[in-house]
Amino acid sequence: MARRKAGEDETPTLTREAVLRFVADNPGRASKREIAKAFGVKGDDRIALKHLLKELQEDGVISGDRRRFKTPGALPPVGVFEIRRRDEEGALVAEPVTWDRLEDGDPPSLPVRIDRAKGPVPGVGERILAKVVEGEDEGGDGERHLRIIRVLEKRRSLSLGVFRAMPGGGGRVEPVERKQSEYMIPPGDTKDARDGDLVEVEAGPRRRIGLPTGTIVEVIGSVNSERAISSIALHVHGIPHVFPKAVLEEAEAAGPAGMKDREDWRRLALVTIDPADAKDHDDAVHAVPDDDLANPGGFVVTVAIADVSWYVRPGSKLDNEARLRGNSVYFPDRVVPMLPERISNDLCSLREGVERPALAVRLILGADGEKRRHSFHRIMMKSRAKLAYEEAQAAIDGAAGDVDPDIVETVLKPLWEAYRLSRQARERRQPLDLDLPERRLKLDAAGRVEKVVVPLRLDAHKLIEEFMILANVAAAESLEKQRQQLIYRAHDAPSLSKLEGLREFLKSLDISLANAGSLRPSHFNQILARVKGGDNEQLVNEVVLRSQSQAVYTPDNLGHFGLNLARYAHFTSPIRRYADLIVHRALVTALSLGEGGLSKEDEELLAETAEEISRAERRAMAAERDTVDRLIAHHLAERVGENFDGRVAGVTKAGLFVQLPTYGADGFVPIATLGNEYFHYDEASHSLVGDRSGCGFRLGDTVEVRLVQALPLAGSLQFEMLSEPRELPRSTGSFHKTSKRGRFKDRDRNVKAKVRRRR
Repeated sequence: MARRKAGEDETPTLTREAVLRFVADNPGRASKREIAKAFGVKGDDRIALKHLLKELQEDGVISGDRRRFKTPGALPPVGVFEIRRRDEEGALVAEPVTWDRLEDGDPPSLPVRIDRAKGPVPGVGERILAKVVEGEDEGGDGERHLRIIRVLEKRRSLSLGVFRAMPGGGGRVEPVERKQSEYMIPPGDTKDARDGDLVEVEAGPRRRIGLPTGTIVEVIGSVNSERAISSIALHVHGIPHVFPKAVLEEAEAAGPAGMKDREDWRRLALVTIDPADAKDHDDAVHAVPDDDLANPGGFVVTVAIADVSWYVRPGSKLDNEARLRGNSVYFPDRVVPMLPERISNDLCSLREGVERPALAVRLILGADGEKRRHSFHRIMMKSRAKLAYEEAQAAIDGAAGDVDPDIVETVLKPLWEAYRLSRQARERRQPLDLDLPERRLKLDAAGRVEKVVVPLRLDAHKLIEEFMILANVAAAESLEKQRQQLIYRAHDAPSLSKLEGLREFLKSLDISLANAGSLRPSHFNQILARVKGGDNEQLVNEVVLRSQSQAVYTPDNLGHFGLNLARYAHFTSPIRRYADLIVHRALVTALSLGEGGLSKEDEELLAETAEEISRAERRAMAAERDTVDRLIAHHLAERVGENFDGRVAGVTKAGLFVQLPTYGADGFVPIATLGNEYFHYDEASHSLVGDRSGCGFRLGDTVEVRLVQALPLAGSLQFEMLSEPRELPRSTGSFHKTSKRGRFKDRDRNVKAKVRRRR
């Protein structure tokens, strides 16, 4: 079969070895047509080529079809890959999207090289267009790897559900979210999942009839386990929660910090004041009257923060993992920490009676409570006492307890006196003063909701909060003074569109709002004070909150509108927030405090880092909220059919969200179930109004509802409205007007919905 065609000096001979070499060198374009063109095959010789290719396929040395042949297991030089997992070193590992397991076996897994300067870092479950780099090429280290060209999809199409085994093999996957499909799983695609396991499913080819098929990608664990609910949130939101082996090894290898570049403050009676169940203690406080004759009546307040920057150095495995996580995530049943326990609960935890490295700020307050000056110090400290908020408050209130009387006299009383001064300064500053009680879930041993509590807001909480704010302001001021780049915690003023909506709403309550240009937090506080104690207090607090911008991390100083501060940076929680770690490093660099400062790469990537940790924060908030919803739905699942007192917490075109104040949970009332008239959405007044009666429901209304459905895994509650629509204040004139034709469509839609319910 060795032939030469015209131009035989240039055309290669058609041999078995030559064809194999061509297929290997051209994995992306080795079709039968291209092979024939490369070897000059024409006419009857095409039959010989066909037999040769068939023979090579039968021998298993090439795979594919006439449109694309390849060497089994070979990868194209550029292709689409899906990031499947992270290896023991914490590196991302990807597999090719198009891969024939029957012909080529298991797909290859290649590490992904990350260049943060070239764009956002993809995560597990995302698809990328990448180049296959053969080790030594392009400065590699001998290992074949992928170099990202472009991120194609931010999240692959995965569903989370509960596997239900079927006789004979295979099974079904029931989704945990109502908008997702149910899947049939063929016997060979279960990945050994057992009945009742939480699994991730990748959709298979669509079918004309029957349920869609899918393949189980990962088995998460039993749906009956204590942590199943928070596990759902971790996987739905893609939150890293297992530390790679290399990160844990690096943490375990860390040892205690020495006195190098540190001041010895071990005799200073610093104390920690935290929640009773806190495992890590990253801040300690102390106060003493200022003996400076130029500052009569003033105080010296010290805030010491765990020196995480000493242990977590730029570019280390610990640093890369902390940046990836962005922050710790707090669920009712567990905490997903930003740093391993060796760092967060041991070496960086300011334990009572144990020497610990810290970064401290000494704040000089005047008799008027205003900060006169401050200074930062890298220190070695030894906490004198570990106190819970309730313990500290009881001790200062004179109740009998276990707190050392000497601590009460020499530490707590000066702290409270300094707080009294700083509170006066806060009142003059007038930050936004919203009153929205926080609810917390108490779980039993099985991980189920036992009760919902509203923690008391003690002066001890306010004291720590105020001193942390002062320390954060001082950090931003020092870095600005040194012209050092940093990441601010910024909270912009409300947008004009949100203010206009708020203004229209307040008008319905005969309350006016100042013009946007001169608006300050104090204007909102005047409105909140006006409705305090009245029927509309909760409603106005909710609407004012919704009018505010979202706080973000940014290298640009936008100020903090809510706190009414010109500059603000997070400094006080480096154990649980990456932003604070960056600020610590910046202070170490700017003030020449020793090792572990901000690296050149840190500075170059501040904008990207700020965006990444802002996304991580939003991700954590969504996961925490979803977990609470699921736990509450699970708690109420046995109470379907019961009546509850609630409050309208949200109004949309589709219906009402009703919150049960006792539980802090929201459920939905579809608009089609509200009554025998057509309800229109009035955006400005946050209400649904009947077109005939003019009566309806508005944000903040107290109502009675019946629970008609609870879906624990989806965190979904559906209610039936029992309260009659009430007469509403005059319309703001912002109805979403509909034509006659449109109103008929609304009527038809409502009628169809009612018919479906009756069925």
